[in-house]
Amino acid sequence: MKKKKRKGNEGFHGYGPALTEADIREILNEDLMDAFSKLREFARDLGEQRIYTSHKAVMFARKVCYFFVRPKKSFVEVCVFLPEEKASPSVRRVHRHSKSKFAHIFRLEHPDQVEEPLTDWVRLAFESCPA
Repeated sequence: MKKKKRKGNEGFHGYGPALTEADIREILNEDLMDAFSKLREFARDLGEQRIYTSHKAVMFARKVCYFFVRPKKSFVEVCVFLPEEKASPSVRRVHRHSKSKFAHIFRLEHPDQVEEPLTDWVRLAFESCPA
């Protein structure tokens, strides 16, 4: 199968237009936009990294992606890649992503949810991700 080359505003994986800040503002209501912005600022303050869009998600990566967010109409889906499985009532589901990583899925519905344990786990994912 021949690889498709990206053109213009296509997403990182070439699946069509990349998500833009304007798209995110159009999808999310004010509370969800605040939650997304608060989480993005928290992650940005952790250190040097690359923040980019990939189809319908905003990716946060050092050498590889350590977490991403997908804006939805009624919530923001957050996926954090951790070296071990963590249990919490706020985790919707966990699945093994690779031999060394577990994907933890959260739903943000309000800016007040951008707190522990989510922020601790984003920090742990950042620190355990190769630079």
